[in-house]
Amino acid sequence: MVSTFHGLETARRGMMTQQSALYTTGHNIANASTPGYTRQRVNFTQTTPYPSPGLNTAKIPGQVGTGVEAGTIQRVRESFLDVQFRGEQTKTSYWETRAKALEKMEEIMNEPTDTGLANTLNQFWQSLQDLAANPEDQGARSVVRQRGEMVANTFNYLSNSLTAIKDDFGKQISVTVKAVNSLSDQISRINKQISEIEPVGYLPNDLYDERDRLIDELSKYVEIKVHPPRSSGGDSLAVAEGILDISIVGEGGLETKLIDGSTFKKLSVVPAIDSDGDRVNDDPTGPITGFQLDGQDIPLVRSGEMKALVESYGYVDKDGSEKGIYSKMLDDLDKMAYSFVIQFNAVHSQGYTLKTSVDDSKKGEDFFEQFTNGYKNAASTISVSSNIDNLSNIAASDAPNESGNGKNANKLGNVKNEDFSNIPGSEIKAGSIQSFYESLIGSMGVESQEAIRMADNSAVLKDSVENRRQSVSAVSLDEEMTNMIKFQHAYNGSARMITVLDEMLERIINGLGTGGR
Repeated sequence: MVSTFHGLETARRGMMTQQSALYTTGHNIANASTPGYTRQRVNFTQTTPYPSPGLNTAKIPGQVGTGVEAGTIQRVRESFLDVQFRGEQTKTSYWETRAKALEKMEEIMNEPTDTGLANTLNQFWQSLQDLAANPEDQGARSVVRQRGEMVANTFNYLSNSLTAIKDDFGKQISVTVKAVNSLSDQISRINKQISEIEPVGYLPNDLYDERDRLIDELSKYVEIKVHPPRSSGGDSLAVAEGILDISIVGEGGLETKLIDGSTFKKLSVVPAIDSDGDRVNDDPTGPITGFQLDGQDIPLVRSGEMKALVESYGYVDKDGSEKGIYSKMLDDLDKMAYSFVIQFNAVHSQGYTLKTSVDDSKKGEDFFEQFTNGYKNAASTISVSSNIDNLSNIAASDAPNESGNGKNANKLGNVKNEDFSNIPGSEIKAGSIQSFYESLIGSMGVESQEAIRMADNSAVLKDSVENRRQSVSAVSLDEEMTNMIKFQHAYNGSARMITVLDEMLERIINGLGTGGR
């Protein structure tokens, strides 16, 4: 027979379970605006019915339910959406960082505007045409020198400004490396806490939330792979999420373990050289060749903000050449400045200076200071020769002692149209200097547009995945209010059941056996 007091225990369990659900609902509502919080639910579980099957069980019509209990308090989260979100966030961070880098470059190059290099060169060519028409005019000669100085100053400005921004990217790489190390340290510490709590049969949901939030942030900087969870052992529940190991993904898809349970490997950039020439874990001082994890060389990261910063700052490719957005632009500007000076000086040296009342004309000398160490750093060091301080030394004539001859000035003005690929010593392999510069600006614009387009597309995909993830995991106040009312009525029903049973027991205790009194 079922105990007379059986119903009281069933109702009590119902009250306690609904009370736990109400407390969890209150916790969800309180954290509705907490970043990274995942809503929780109480998993209701039927308790073991009475009687248990066996040879000596009570002979009653069937098993009687004994109520409900709160099995576990579990997060409502879809791990597949987490994987999708982190992948899209890695791509979005890469393209957004790349787009910002190109945007800064466009601001420096400032084309097409009146103050850009293209217009400065055009003014220089025009001043030479004006000089060809008036070779004896000191005002025209002064304008040529001033416009030449403007060209040199513009090259200097572009090179120095691009170098300064490039160095800033190097500092950002160092900051990002430190951020990755900090996040890895925090995740490994949380792994350790989880491994100490799960074996005693609890679910540390708040620690799970914080770990997922940190992993989301880590995926912004580098491409990562989160391995399937490992059990913490002991009496861990079946729904326990366990310990997560994380690998960093390099070029070619090569994975290297970054976080292994409660330990992590420190990321550093290569190279970083101190004053003694020793490698240190500090700001990069040259093109990036790779990264290290606790001294172990690993390839360049494959995606994420770090990848975009490395591409902006400069890196060594597999063939040993230096590549990168800013490295390439600086290198091309150096080639352009070097080739421009070589050819302009060559044409200038074929002409003759202006005959004065004191001196006869003589062969022209260098208009710009000649480079002695190749084309490297040419854009940052180009300058007008001190010979041109004397305006009469501008070789406008193609014959000696012909003051009204401006044919060589006309040739100097036509340097812009010459095919530099045929000029010995020139670093421009095809086309004129003008077409070469136009190709640089055009390529920069195309790359910038592509980066902006890809950043926008990636952001749309990331937001789409995040919306789906939030629809599963985020707290809906309307839903929680509905649940609160549901649990409240269930609690009241269980309490009312106790009242009914109390009245029944009162009738049994106080009413039975009183007949005939």
